[in-house]
Amino acid sequence: MNIREITDGVTYVGVNDRTTDRFEALWPLPNGVSYNSYLVKGKNKTVLIDTVEIGAVRDLIRSIINQIGTKQIDYIVVNHMEPDHSGGIPVVLDHFPEAKIVGNKQTIAMVKGYYGIEDDRFMEIADGSTLDIGGKTLHFILTPMVHWPETMMTYIEENGVLFTGDAFGTFGALNGGVVDSEMDTDWYRYEMYRYYSNIVGKYGRFVQRALDKTKALIINYICSTHGPVWHDEISKVVEIYDQLSRYESEAGVTIIYGSMYGNTAEVAEEIGRQLAARGVRKIKIHNASKSSLSDMITDAFRYEGLIVGSATYSMHIFPPVEQFMIAMETREIKNKVIATFGSFTWASAAIKGINDYVAKLNINVVDTLEMKHSAKEETFAAIARLADNVVAALKLVD
Repeated sequence: MNIREITDGVTYVGVNDRTTDRFEALWPLPNGVSYNSYLVKGKNKTVLIDTVEIGAVRDLIRSIINQIGTKQIDYIVVNHMEPDHSGGIPVVLDHFPEAKIVGNKQTIAMVKGYYGIEDDRFMEIADGSTLDIGGKTLHFILTPMVHWPETMMTYIEENGVLFTGDAFGTFGALNGGVVDSEMDTDWYRYEMYRYYSNIVGKYGRFVQRALDKTKALIINYICSTHGPVWHDEISKVVEIYDQLSRYESEAGVTIIYGSMYGNTAEVAEEIGRQLAARGVRKIKIHNASKSSLSDMITDAFRYEGLIVGSATYSMHIFPPVEQFMIAMETREIKNKVIATFGSFTWASAAIKGINDYVAKLNINVVDTLEMKHSAKEETFAAIARLADNVVAALKLVD
C-alpha cells in the first residue's frame, strides 16, 4: 500500500501498475504508470478524489480501509471519467454504499452510460460550486477538453491543494516516494513531455483556458491522477504545460524517416551531420520503423525543427512515416520549422504525400529534397542546402 499523508487531512491512496504494456492500448509504459487517488478528511465528511483502473481497485479499497476503518466515504469526486480513473467506481460504491458521486452534468451522463448507476447516487455541481466538509471547502473548477469534455479540477482553499485530473500528469510508476521532494524527478520530466504530447497535445487552447482559471489560486500541492504530487517543482511543471500548450518549442531538430533498404536512411543521417556542423546541438533522429510513435511525437512537440523523410512505398508514404504524419495532423502541431525529403525508384509519391500533410497544418516547408534511386553528388549538395535553410529559419539556438 503506497499511502502517504500529503498535508493535513489529505492522503494519497493511489496504486502502481507495473504490468500493463501500453497506456490506452497505444503508448508504451516501460516504467509503468500510477493511478492516483486521494482521501480528503473534513470534520464532518470524508471524500475520495477519483478512483483507479478496475484491475487495481482491490488495492485502492485496502488503502482506504487502512485509513478510515469501518467508517463510510461520503462523496466520490470524479474529476475525470476515463476508465483508468473511473473504472473502480462500481466496486468502491459496493464497499461504501452511502457515498454520493460528485460531478458535473457531463460526468454524470458518462457515469450512467459506462456503469448504469442510478440517479439517487449523484450530486451535480457546476463551475464555481463549493462543498463544505467541515474545516475544508472543495471548490470545483470546470476545465472541459483537458482532455475530455467533462474534465474538472477540485481545489481545497484551506490547504492550497489542487486536484487536477490528468493535467500535469506523467507516465511512470511511483518508486517509493509520492511527493516530488521525496524523489529524483528528472526522468519524470521527459515522461511529462511524452504524456502531454501523446495524450493531451491536441487540446492546447483548452489547457491555456484551464491555466488562466487557476493562475490566481494559492497552490501548495498539485495532485494529478498520474505521476508525482508536485510541491517543490510546481512552477517548473506549470511552465512546461504552459509552453507545450502554446506550442512553444525548445532549441533542436527532430528527424523522422522511413527507409526500406538504407538509401533514405543515408540521407537522414547526412542531414543530421550537416545540421551538427552548422551548430545545432540537440538533434533527435528516429527510424520510424523502429522508434515508438510515442517518442517520435514527444520529440516533434519538444523541438523547434522537424524534418520528415520517406521512401515511396506502393505509391504512398512509407506506412510508419504516414502514421507519424497523421499524429501530427491529429494534434494540430504548430510553430515548427519543417523540411521534407523523399526517395523513389521508378515513380515519385512519398514527398508529395508528406508535403500534403504539412499543408493541412498551415505550416510552410522551408525546403524539400527528393532523391531517385540512391544518393549522388547532387543529393549531398541538396542536403547541404536543406541544412542551410533549416538553420536559417530556426529562431531558437542552444
